[in-house]
Amino acid sequence: MAHEKKDHKENIRIDITDGFAVERALKKFKRLCDAYGIVKEYRAREYYMKPSVKRVEKMEAAEKRRKKTNSKSRGGSRKI
Repeated sequence: MAHEKKDHKENIRIDITDGFAVERALKKFKRLCDAYGIVKEYRAREYYMKPSVKRVEKMEAAEKRRKKTNSKSRGGSRKI
């Protein structure tokens, strides 16, 4: 039980009563979608990507992050 995943089969439900603003309900809905990872999963399933391509992209992203943190830690010179 070290890591519990949220159940994806559970429906997202927002109860709206009288006087509950639509904007507030939308904001709450978006937060719940982020918490359950619905948008992230949708984008991942949008098209099939071979495992080898996923691995290469993951390594490239890691290298890009590494370069970015290294340049920030060195201070980097900027032109004005």
